[in-house]
Amino acid sequence: MTRLFREASIDDLMHESLSAVLADGVLINPSKGAAHDLLAVTLELSNPLARLSRSATRGRIFSAIGELLWYLAGSSEVAFIEYYLSHYADSGEGGLVWGGYGPRLSNFDGVNQLEFVISKLRSNPSSRQAVIQLYDHEDAIGDHKDIPCTCVLQYFVREGNLCAVVYMRSNDAYFGLPHDIFAFTFIQELIARSLDVPLGAYVHVAGSFHVYETKVPSVRRFVDEGWQSNAPMPSMPLGNPWPAVRRLLEVERAIRQDAVDPMAVAFDDEPYWGDLARLLALYSLIRRRRSDDARVLKTAMHTRVFDVLVDDRLEGLD
Repeated sequence: MTRLFREASIDDLMHESLSAVLADGVLINPSKGAAHDLLAVTLELSNPLARLSRSATRGRIFSAIGELLWYLAGSSEVAFIEYYLSHYADSGEGGLVWGGYGPRLSNFDGVNQLEFVISKLRSNPSSRQAVIQLYDHEDAIGDHKDIPCTCVLQYFVREGNLCAVVYMRSNDAYFGLPHDIFAFTFIQELIARSLDVPLGAYVHVAGSFHVYETKVPSVRRFVDEGWQSNAPMPSMPLGNPWPAVRRLLEVERAIRQDAVDPMAVAFDDEPYWGDLARLLALYSLIRRRRSDDARVLKTAMHTRVFDVLVDDRLEGLD
């Protein structure tokens, strides 16, 4: 029953694991519709920086960053995440997403769980208690539109590296997986920088690893594309990352709420964080169909890693 896939990039992991679901998945009928399902699937990403899919049909950057920042902002507001992922509009309850990860990361029963794991591993690098809980017993007994698919995130310092193990009760292998791996490996890197240790492997375990029947044609097209040339994201700068995260969240809020023109943003002087803010500004320009301004701003990026993904969206405006 158990399946293990070990690769160096997310696209390699997705091609291998999705091919297995198409070949061997069992048809089930859960609450969200018929799906092809494998049980107890483990994905190991040896290079967590290779978190960005660059395929023609699954290449995403803006929605991945948007969802990550929704988490880091401690938000569960529909209006925030709907700006990046429109399907969340169907998950709202009084303007909030019940299963939103942000409040559970930063204030779960009064505990900032990110701060907890950093403190725990600083005090004892061998600890096995550096665990973040996202799924709660109340999720099982309530009647909500959205409950967490992620149960726990656990961190280990082993052989001097920060390794992460994430357990999902349920994982959409086509739509959800790229966003999950992007966000969770980024958080892993934030914790590694906070501890001043290198990144280790990222391990992603799904109890139910599935593809919805309605998405099978899209999955087949993705698999038929073949393997992509995957360039990893740049490494996060050394040192405490949280002041830069707070600045990035401020920029994100200002752009999303139209408090500043995307071309007038005061970008962080540090190239890594400045480029992430430029991506947020580019997304706003693309949404406004200001393609000329977007092309000018793209030239100011310090890395070319994101170019192909930005160009895909710009081509859609022509």
